[in-house]
Amino acid sequence: MYIIIGLGNPGKKYENTRHNMGFIAIDRLAEKHNIQVDKIKFKALVGDGRIAGQKVLLVKPQTYMNLSGESVREVANYYKVNTNDIIVIYDDLDLPLGHIRIRKSGSAGTHNGMKSVVYQLRSDQFPRIRIGIGGNGDEDIINYVIGGFKKEEVKILEDTVDNVVSAIECVISESLDIAMNRYNTKKRKVKEKNITSNNETEGKKTAKVDDE
Repeated sequence: MYIIIGLGNPGKKYENTRHNMGFIAIDRLAEKHNIQVDKIKFKALVGDGRIAGQKVLLVKPQTYMNLSGESVREVANYYKVNTNDIIVIYDDLDLPLGHIRIRKSGSAGTHNGMKSVVYQLRSDQFPRIRIGIGGNGDEDIINYVIGGFKKEEVKILEDTVDNVVSAIECVISESLDIAMNRYNTKKRKVKEKNITSNNETEGKKTAKVDDE
């Protein structure tokens, strides 16, 4: 069984905001697989169903972001699942807009929802999918993350959420490693390295493009 948790804030005020990317991804996943996420349990809205033949529980904590871990802990304790079978989806201010990062484990970083989850589970050894919402520039961080999307962001993030859904399906039907290789956004960077030859001056540089 997989427990798939999207982080966000409940209420109309926060719908379709950057900080609710986890909720948005859960809603898209539920819609695609005809799962009703409408039962109130574990301080969350939950819904169970099957994806790729595997039983799943979709979870949207209703505690507000900073206390998300309370809901996650209740779910994990009730079902007694291995932490490897818990997948948490959330927004990331430090990732470029539309980028995806899937990881097997790791720290919570600066995300308060993830800090709460790690604290309540007493572990950071669980998979997570981070959705890049881009930097806030000169805008206040709180206003930025709970703000709505700009017109030019909408299509990018719709496509990103579709990729997150595909990544989750891949984790369940194939493996986490395959999903990481297939769906983690590649950043391209140019590295310069010195090359020398008998016919060229030492120190001449050539550009090499690598995937990161």
